[in-house]
Amino acid sequence: MTDATEFRAVPTTTLADLLGHGQVMDIGIRPLWGPHERVAGPAFTVSCPPGDNLMLHAAIHRAGPGSVVVVESGDLDWALAGGNVCAVAQRRGVAAFVLDGLIRDLAEVREARFPVFARGVIPIPGAKSAVRPLGEPVTCGGVRVEAGDIVVADEEGVVVVPAARGAEVLTAARARLAKEAGESPDAWEAAHRARVDKILAERGFEG
Repeated sequence: MTDATEFRAVPTTTLADLLGHGQVMDIGIRPLWGPHERVAGPAFTVSCPPGDNLMLHAAIHRAGPGSVVVVESGDLDWALAGGNVCAVAQRRGVAAFVLDGLIRDLAEVREARFPVFARGVIPIPGAKSAVRPLGEPVTCGGVRVEAGDIVVADEEGVVVVPAARGAEVLTAARARLAKEAGESPDAWEAAHRARVDKILAERGFEG
């Protein structure tokens, strides 16, 4: 089984090139503070209905160290978590939150340097009443995420690597990064020019 932490060395741009649009969360899921190091870890999945955050509050006591808590909510009226919840998650070794929703107490979260990728902030807390199973497949930022999938997040965005493809994608990413590292700017420019000119010629461009 692939160690998710090995993906910390792989930019999300590289993963997006390899996996395609379907595994990249939409532009609304962004880092709420920065800069911070790239995050990579297995997904601990949570589903919260609009206006309720009970299961995220339950998850922070159950998610394993190094995990990325991924929450399906889509709620832009209530906060899923605040400074204390993030602090507990951080103390328990959770690597980050990736939330299809909002948080509050951003200053506290930023000061603690706990990575949160979400849609924004709002000062109003949600209720705590709706019970749902933990570890079920969720949709976050338009991407289906299963428990154990590898979540990689940095300032460029959030990419989900299916667990079954972890080793394959990591190998391909390393090969691509090694090739890029060994290519001079002049060589890249020449290859790029040739590729673009070929496409232009095929489409009848003259100039």
